[in-house]
Amino acid sequence: MSASYSGSVRYSTPLPAIWLISDARNDAVLEQALRRMPRGSGFIYRHYHLGDPERWRRFRALRHVARGCGHTVILADSALTATEWGADGIYGAPRSLWPTRRGMLHLATAHDLAEIGLANRLGADAVLLSPVFATRSHPGAPVLGPAKFRLLARHSQAPVIALGGMDAHRAAALDWPRWAAIDGLS
Repeated sequence: MSASYSGSVRYSTPLPAIWLISDARNDAVLEQALRRMPRGSGFIYRHYHLGDPERWRRFRALRHVARGCGHTVILADSALTATEWGADGIYGAPRSLWPTRRGMLHLATAHDLAEIGLANRLGADAVLLSPVFATRSHPGAPVLGPAKFRLLARHSQAPVIALGGMDAHRAAALDWPRWAAIDGLS
């Protein structure tokens, strides 16, 4: 089955509905979390806390597990590094995603209408809109809440992935088809 995204790439598989995002606090359980996720989910590797050689080694190990589960693997880094490391795409603020390599999935982060607009103009394949709910990543930060999240999501030309305090129960309550989590899937 072929799915076309509004961004610059055409893929033979649909955009995953569930995304696990790596972080220092969930590192110890990532292998188990990747294996528990439904086949064909997505994995966004950040691991900003590691130095380059160690970050590369950890990425290789997790990429192996993720690919074994049929997951899409995205790297929070440049398109050049993602290509060299064998990732399926890149993740970051809209401006950080370009210039890019053809054939890479582009996941843009957004927190407001201006960032959604920029992601639209630059052709993101999906937008991670956050924070929907309170999150440990940014304690005390203002949240969008369901109503504002939906209002902003309507402006995206690409599929929107809900992020921020998400878990299976909140995703069901939000009734949103795509969501991502750090703690909620770990």
